[in-house]
Amino acid sequence: MYETNLNERKSFFDYPLLLAVLGLIGIGIAFIYSASFANESVRELPLFKQLYVKQMVWYSIGFGMAVVLCIFDYRTLARWSLVGYWISILLLIAVMLFGTERFGAKRWILMGPFQLQPSEFAKIAFILMMANFLSRPKEELRRGKIFFTALGMIALPFVLILKEPDLGSALVFFPVGLLMMFVAGVPLSYLFKFVGGGGVLVALILVEVLFVPIDSKFQLIRLENYQRHRLLTYFGKDLAPPNATPAERKQAQILQKNKSYNVDQALISVGSGGLTGKGWREGTQYSLGFLPRAVAHNDFIFSVIAEEKGFVGSVMVLTLYTIVLFSGIKIASQARDRLGKILAVGVVALLFSHIFINIGMNIRLMPVTGIPLPLLSYGGSSVLCSLIAIGILQNVHMYRRAY
Repeated sequence: MYETNLNERKSFFDYPLLLAVLGLIGIGIAFIYSASFANESVRELPLFKQLYVKQMVWYSIGFGMAVVLCIFDYRTLARWSLVGYWISILLLIAVMLFGTERFGAKRWILMGPFQLQPSEFAKIAFILMMANFLSRPKEELRRGKIFFTALGMIALPFVLILKEPDLGSALVFFPVGLLMMFVAGVPLSYLFKFVGGGGVLVALILVEVLFVPIDSKFQLIRLENYQRHRLLTYFGKDLAPPNATPAERKQAQILQKNKSYNVDQALISVGSGGLTGKGWREGTQYSLGFLPRAVAHNDFIFSVIAEEKGFVGSVMVLTLYTIVLFSGIKIASQARDRLGKILAVGVVALLFSHIFINIGMNIRLMPVTGIPLPLLSYGGSSVLCSLIAIGILQNVHMYRRAY
């Protein structure tokens, strides 16, 4: 009887999802190799220090973790979600106290040769916890207490990650959490009021950033200077205050050029690829250093792909992501219970948010953030969490029937 059940579960594996993920992994290895080998100093490093080799190691570990996740029914994982959520909160607190600072932010905990980024794992823990919390009877979801408790679960990691500071990763929690609440059956009146209030807050922030001088005493919402500068740069506004001296205005222009440099070069990379691109390892934007080599293999990997493989390569990447997302939607629609449905929707919302924001910033539709592109951007924590998320989708698919 046990062997029969095992064979049934294997037969229900979602192969389109698996093949799309393998395709993205292959593209990730190829273009991380291409982007990193443009630097002569990198070529001289031993094999085990090469970025593409490290990425292959993370892919292997991530696949192993995804397989282990599929052994256990997702309902078992959900029962441990409270423990995982609070461990992630403790790690977010730990990164503030003991984290490694890079580029003016504390987002990593040094663990020997590996830098752990707790915010990535917090997203997975949050989805499991939220799905478990919202899978209660629909009658209970009508209570205001349940809604505000769910908002508290979103707000806690949001505030801790915002303190690092990492605005991009922090903001992801709200669309993911709200969509999970919508699918679970939380009254629309609660969600509309919250989204409306959030919209008013965002409008106030934009009005203040765009029209209120930075040295004004009437600032309602205090933003970090780098956050304000990113928004001003995104909207093409002058960073200099109206009463700036010529010297201050010149300094502001230099700052604005520096702030917009990466995204400007990324956009040039995308546009210069044309229809079929310049060819693998033939990109000039990163090889000549216009697109900074420090970011070409992570945040701006899509620009590297677009330059080398053009519109055709870009569409191929988007097609693979579309297969992943629609497979997730199909898995959610066929889930065994409400827990599986909410869990799959949370994973799809997380992946979509990362894909939309990262590609959006590569083509200047979104402000620059530190959001990685799932399975393509270089980074251990990002790769592990992306594959764990895929493993959760496969888990919901495999156990969509009662045995």
